[in-house]
Amino acid sequence: MPQPLFIYVHGFNSSPDSYKARFLVDWMAENGRSDHILVPDLPHWPAQAIALLEALIDTHSHRNILLIGSSLGGYYSTWLTEKYGLRTVLINPAIRPYELLESMLGEQESYYSDEKYELTHQHLDQLLALNCNQLKDSSRYLLLTQTADETLDYQEGVEKFRDSPMLVQQGGSHGFDQFESVIPAILAFADGRVELPDVTDLTSLADKD
Repeated sequence: MPQPLFIYVHGFNSSPDSYKARFLVDWMAENGRSDHILVPDLPHWPAQAIALLEALIDTHSHRNILLIGSSLGGYYSTWLTEKYGLRTVLINPAIRPYELLESMLGEQESYYSDEKYELTHQHLDQLLALNCNQLKDSSRYLLLTQTADETLDYQEGVEKFRDSPMLVQQGGSHGFDQFESVIPAILAFADGRVELPDVTDLTSLADKD
């Protein structure tokens, strides 16, 4: 059976240099699967980002593709899953980024480079065009979320994907603390299985610091 292809979809102002992206690439390489993961560097324009991701999916349509969408990447991945019938792991996904980012209009800079650009209403319009109010098959999604996300309200993701398998971990952060603990769950979901790990209550750990 051919190995699945993982496509990691990074979030807003992020890049392939983010911690989770690099961790996945390194883990795959250490386990002899370096050719089983792609981490595209997405343009800041949503329409361009989706076009790039669609091109990757079309190029590798003969393979079993699993999307791993983090934050805004989770929003993109939801739209792609609905269009292509893929399976997707969502990590602290953005649910309504066209509302969240409205307060951030103006100059932006990538967290991992010196790239600067202007976030405009056109960006928000392009995001709104990708909104999926209805999910065709909730079983195609695995939601991984942490309750102490400082950027997004985790309950929005829990509500939208209420009929999907999910892991809700107490505490943590938007970056998803102890990301390594959910790698087995991601691999299992790529093979069509839901195998959620026992996880630590990160709130209690934070209280001890």
